[in-house]
Amino acid sequence: MFTTIAGLTGVVITLALILIITSSMEVIRRSYFEVFWYTHHLFIIFFIGLVFHGFGRIVRGQTATSLLENKPSQCADQFESWGKNGTFCPKPEFAGNPPMTWKWVVGPMILYVCERLVRFYRSQQKVVITKVVMHPSKTLELQMKRKGFRMEVGQYVFMQCPCVSQLEWHPFTLTSAPEEDHFSVHIRIVGDWTQGLYEACGGDKNETQEAWKLPKYVLECRANIFYDRVECQLGFCTAISALHVPMGCHLERDDGVVVFSFYCEITVRGSATREETWFSAVVHYNNRNIVTPLPHFVSHSNYKTGGTKIQFQNAAHFRVHHEAENDPITGLKQKTLYGKPNWDNEFTTIGTKHPEKKVGVFLCGPTQLADVLEKQCLSHSEAGVKFIFNKENF
Repeated sequence: MFTTIAGLTGVVITLALILIITSSMEVIRRSYFEVFWYTHHLFIIFFIGLVFHGFGRIVRGQTATSLLENKPSQCADQFESWGKNGTFCPKPEFAGNPPMTWKWVVGPMILYVCERLVRFYRSQQKVVITKVVMHPSKTLELQMKRKGFRMEVGQYVFMQCPCVSQLEWHPFTLTSAPEEDHFSVHIRIVGDWTQGLYEACGGDKNETQEAWKLPKYVLECRANIFYDRVECQLGFCTAISALHVPMGCHLERDDGVVVFSFYCEITVRGSATREETWFSAVVHYNNRNIVTPLPHFVSHSNYKTGGTKIQFQNAAHFRVHHEAENDPITGLKQKTLYGKPNWDNEFTTIGTKHPEKKVGVFLCGPTQLADVLEKQCLSHSEAGVKFIFNKENF
């Protein structure tokens, strides 16, 4: 097997493909992004091996000279008499076919090289960090500026920090609003790369970092994954960006779309209280500082799920502090609800409030929930109201 070109390259491209596919599983992408990122670049070896795989000429075909003498259209049914005296069908000659895979690979590779050149050009544009905020639960907020950059709600960017890694690019959803004079991301410290970024930004130090000490960044912006609709029901990360919108929101946009309401449904497991602390801080800020263009312009609900023990502890906590003005867990005026949202009731309520309107539904969450919400959008798109489902993809 390893003594022929076809055998050797066949093993190489098979192993590369197996590693690429297995490392693309969601559990690997979410928990070990570095593994996914590096193994995904084995596609270079895969395509090189694929091009050279045909040089072994294992697949054989009838030669051009033989085709002139032994024509398949005339001799295919007379194979028993091939090469015999008195027949016009000599025995056909076969030889290994020349490699043809490169013809199918060269086009996509040229497009890929062009894309890489565009990405390289964009990455050379200077990104300036204007502010670094350390939120609770080791969540890092980076506020940045780049000349000529215009963002949209729901857009995500790929970030590279050369002082942490020269090769790794990580995707983050933008959490600022288009009306703000900067764009920002919130990064939860969960892995080696984010930990290195946290330390490079001085998160492990008590004193204030000087601006010139902050690391340099390379940024690549990806397509807008949001939507332009009348009503909005959002997921976790993109909700932060949307919650900032009312501060500078125009009731009627340049494209004629009129925005009436934002509905944010936040669902976390009972053990994720610390992780949602920084989000609560953002909501606190909006409650104090944002003047909405319409009453109840922004409406958000917090749901907690989890095992029986967690539910019992939360219920006991809620019973003791039920009369408090703010929620005993998040500190918000909106009280935390326990259990999963009743999506049928939620969609019915929103549809009743906004008849004859388009409602954009956007999800940052698991695939199982995406299936549920997509079915709800289809079943409740009636009586004039139309729900349009969108979800975040990395």
